[in-house]
Amino acid sequence: MTTPPANPERAGRYVRQLTGYRAFIPEPLPPDPAVALDGALQVALSKADRALGRLDGSIQTLPDPDLFVAMYVRKEAVLSSQIEGTQSSLDNLLEAEASISDPSRPRDVGEVINYVRAMNAGLARLPALPVSVRLVREIHAELLEGVRGAERNPGEIRTSQNWIGPAGCTLNDATFVPPPPGEVGDALAKWERFLHATDDQLPALVRIGLAHAQFETIHPFLDGNGRLGRLLITFLLCEQGILLKPVLYLSYYFKRRRAEYYERLQAVRDTGDWEGWLLFFLQGVAEVSEEATSTVRAIVQLRERHRALVADVFGRATATGLKVLELLYSRPIVTVNDVVAETATSYEAANQLVRRMVSCGILEEITGGVRNRRFRYRDYVSIFSD
Repeated sequence: MTTPPANPERAGRYVRQLTGYRAFIPEPLPPDPAVALDGALQVALSKADRALGRLDGSIQTLPDPDLFVAMYVRKEAVLSSQIEGTQSSLDNLLEAEASISDPSRPRDVGEVINYVRAMNAGLARLPALPVSVRLVREIHAELLEGVRGAERNPGEIRTSQNWIGPAGCTLNDATFVPPPPGEVGDALAKWERFLHATDDQLPALVRIGLAHAQFETIHPFLDGNGRLGRLLITFLLCEQGILLKPVLYLSYYFKRRRAEYYERLQAVRDTGDWEGWLLFFLQGVAEVSEEATSTVRAIVQLRERHRALVADVFGRATATGLKVLELLYSRPIVTVNDVVAETATSYEAANQLVRRMVSCGILEEITGGVRNRRFRYRDYVSIFSD
């Protein structure tokens, strides 16, 4: 592994405040001394670049990539929210989107829905507004609207001190205390300048890894910093053209190695180990890119198998059946009325079509009722749930 320069204040320094606690004041990016892009770090960067390139190429093999992007976004939303302690699963999210009433569903599913909305809102804004403090504030407001943390000034840079640590800890025994509020504006301005700088010639993935860690260190809001910081990774990948579609669910890696994720971020602050963090980050990009590419292959195989099945058994209704099948990739839980709207057929014809899809194993009824029934595209959901 690349040995970082011996400089405990390389990423910033802890400064004792008037009331006795120590807060961290970050140094602006890029790091000084510069990141040592050699050895294991250079190998990891090369692997991550290749894996991302394969993923971006594979998503273009899909007949209509936009049909499938929604599920990648949903998976990232679920996993990123789970890192922050939510209990909602992908099934919970899909059922909530389909308005299925379930008193046992975790209440925090609204936070996951907000994450999906915030992701889509940010991506829609990127052509007109680059990743910036302004965009960050807009997306933060989307992320916390009407859910836990909504009372903590969504979209507003904090004006009071926050801290990170186990439940019940105080400023004096916190694991980490971000910069005091008077330092946040300046730190964010320098962070934004780094995002838009063109004179340091850092590889794009290294720049994104540095930007994510710095944002988490600044912790500019009273709540939602972790989720927002992970959203920013996707925004930066898409803004810089590394990915044409948001199909990298990097939170899968962070969640699976949650303790190391936090330890690596803290090591940057305590010892200036930017190289250790970047190695962890780049290995995650490569690993999850390969898994997401496998997901593309599984989608293509499933689509071909089910299109052939519809063609074999639906007879004169084949064209309509294929149209419904395409609907299921963006909306994997449907009602008969959804099918009516999609196919412009009668309710009876749509109902018969749904029954055929259930009988041949494409759909399964999940509500157990005679009225207001919902049907799930089980095999497709399973690809993302596994």
